[in-house]
Amino acid sequence: MTAVLLENVSRAFDTHLAVDRVNLKVEAGEFLTLLGPSGCGKTTTLRMIAGLDQNTNGRITIGDTVVSDAERHIFVAAERRRLGMVFQSYAIWPHMTVFDNVAYPLRIRRRPAAEIKERVMATLALVEMEKYAERPAPALSGGQQQRVAIARALVFEPEVLLLDEPLSNLDARLRTQMGDEFRKLQKRLKITSLYVTHDQEEAMALSDRVVVMEGGKILQVGSPEEIYQRPGSRSVASFFGSPNLLDAEVMGSHPADAGFFRLEVAGRDWYGRCRAATHLPAGTRVGVLVRPECIAFTEESIAPDDDSIRWNGRVKEMVFRGARRSIAVETASQVLRVEMPSQLPVAVGDKVTLTTAGSTAWAIES
Repeated sequence: MTAVLLENVSRAFDTHLAVDRVNLKVEAGEFLTLLGPSGCGKTTTLRMIAGLDQNTNGRITIGDTVVSDAERHIFVAAERRRLGMVFQSYAIWPHMTVFDNVAYPLRIRRRPAAEIKERVMATLALVEMEKYAERPAPALSGGQQQRVAIARALVFEPEVLLLDEPLSNLDARLRTQMGDEFRKLQKRLKITSLYVTHDQEEAMALSDRVVVMEGGKILQVGSPEEIYQRPGSRSVASFFGSPNLLDAEVMGSHPADAGFFRLEVAGRDWYGRCRAATHLPAGTRVGVLVRPECIAFTEESIAPDDDSIRWNGRVKEMVFRGARRSIAVETASQVLRVEMPSQLPVAVGDKVTLTTAGSTAWAIES
C-alpha cells in the first residue's frame, strides 16, 4: 500500500525552482530518507508533504486522499493531514511539562481528559520517558527533548511521521544512539517515516531506501547498499565519503550474476575487471568507482587474481583516525584514497602494491 505519492511535484520561489518535477512513492511502513546537501530541495519537499509549503505544480496524495493538486486548486491544510512532524529544533515549549508538551496535539483536537492521560503516558512509555512526565521541559537533556518531540508527533497516531534533521543538534555519540533507538521504535510501530538529513552515514544506517537529491531533482532512489556500492552517476558516487573514480576504457563486456555485467577495463597504468549495471560496448569511456575501504595492500610478487585490479604506488600521506588510518597512495595515473586498520605497518614514502576485487569495483558511464 502506498502511504505517500508525489507526482511531478515542483515548488518555485519567484524565479528559483527549489523542487523540480519530483516523482516519489513511499510505501506504508517504510523508512525513507531524503538525502542531499543544503539547498538541494529535500526540506522543501518535506514541507510540501506536511502542508507547510504549497506545491506550484503536481499532485501530492497521502493514503487515499489527494491533499494538494496545483492544477485542480486543491490544498488540504497541515492540521488536517494527520501527519506527525519532528523539527530540527524539537520545538519543545519551555513553559510546559513533558506531559503537557505531549498532550498538546490531543488537547487542540478536544479529546477527553481520560483519553489524553492514557495515550500520553502510553506514548511516553514507548520512548522511555514516562518517569519524566511532570518534569519541566527546560530540565531535559538534548536527547530527552528529542524523545519528547517524537512522542508528541506520535501521540495522535498519525498516518505518516515527518522528521527534518531531528538529530543534528546532538553530539556525535548521542546522534548514533538516538538514531538507533528511533529506528528500532519505527520498526516496532511500523509507522511510515520520511526523514531529511545531509548526513550520509545517518541515512545509510536508518533507511529502508534513500532518495539522493541535488538541485531540486532526484538523482537516484535505492537501498542504502545500492546507493553506496552501485551509484548511477558520478554525482551520487561523490556524495558518499571520498571515493576513488578512475578514468578507464571498456575493452570487453559479458553478462554476470544478479543481472549485472562484467567489464574488462583499462586505465592509464592498470588493467582489470569491474561490474556495471548495463552492457557497455568496447571503447566506451567510464569512471570506475573503488571505495577506499575496498582496497588492500598486497605483495608485488603475488600473482594477481584474474578478477582484480592492481596498482603500484608510493604512500604520500597518512592520517591516524583511531581504529583506522586514511592513506593517500600516489600511482602513475592518480592518487588513490585507502582506508586501512591503524595497526598496519606502513609509513609515508613506502612503495606499495594495492589491489581490489573486481566485484567491488563499479563502472559509471562518463
